[in-house]
Amino acid sequence: MTQKSILITGASSGIGYDAAHGLRAAGWRVFASCRKPEDCKRLQSEGFESPLIDYTDADSIVNGLAETLEATGGTLDALYNNGAYACPGAVEDLPIGALREIFETNLFGWHELTRLVIPVMRAQGHGRIVNCSSVLGFVGFKFRGAYVATKYALEGLTDVLRLELADTGIKVCLIEPGPITSQFRHNAVPHFERWIDWENSARRDAYRAELERLYTETGPARFELPASAVTKKLLHAVNAARPKPRYYVTQPTYLMGILKRILSTRALDAILLKG
Repeated sequence: MTQKSILITGASSGIGYDAAHGLRAAGWRVFASCRKPEDCKRLQSEGFESPLIDYTDADSIVNGLAETLEATGGTLDALYNNGAYACPGAVEDLPIGALREIFETNLFGWHELTRLVIPVMRAQGHGRIVNCSSVLGFVGFKFRGAYVATKYALEGLTDVLRLELADTGIKVCLIEPGPITSQFRHNAVPHFERWIDWENSARRDAYRAELERLYTETGPARFELPASAVTKKLLHAVNAARPKPRYYVTQPTYLMGILKRILSTRALDAILLKG
């Protein structure tokens, strides 16, 4: 039996790193891509094939996929789009440059890679495209506007893609994690410091609590799960004959999914405003 292949982006740490190890353990040939050469070298030392793919660099997307396809003989069974970051801040304090930059990484790069992969999967008659979204892809939290915007857009684009590929052998899925153990919060700090002038904001008092959350290591958040919880859902998404369109991960995602369906917008807002 031919070994199945998967290209995973953002595999240097967290969800992507665990996915790479989990899929390899399950017998997949894993191409664990990273955006930094040093991370690629580290994963290569762990036995992975690790092409360089930076979502903000179109050439790296083309070259990274070409490297993967050259290694497989031109086929790819699954793509797991995963790399993303957050830029915390009130919507009124987000410069347009911050939004352009986060969309380049969290959406446009994903879209470009996906577009390049679809012809490969169409030619072979099958494939799985799995996009890692978030509970923030269908509910909004304060001070998360930039990240929420990218995930809402991702969910809409993915839903349409799933419909458009329904008559092919290509299945399209979303994974929607809540709080997962990772460096996600730590990685958001440089973007916050670069773009948000919080001291001159009308909401500077509210930012003080946000600063404590960003800069203080408080241990696992309530309901936080390890990245392996996401990998478990990814394994189902790439192996099931009829994968689910959406996979919830963590209790907050399940709870918000229920509340989103049964409550009015005003009632849900009241809950979200309580934090």
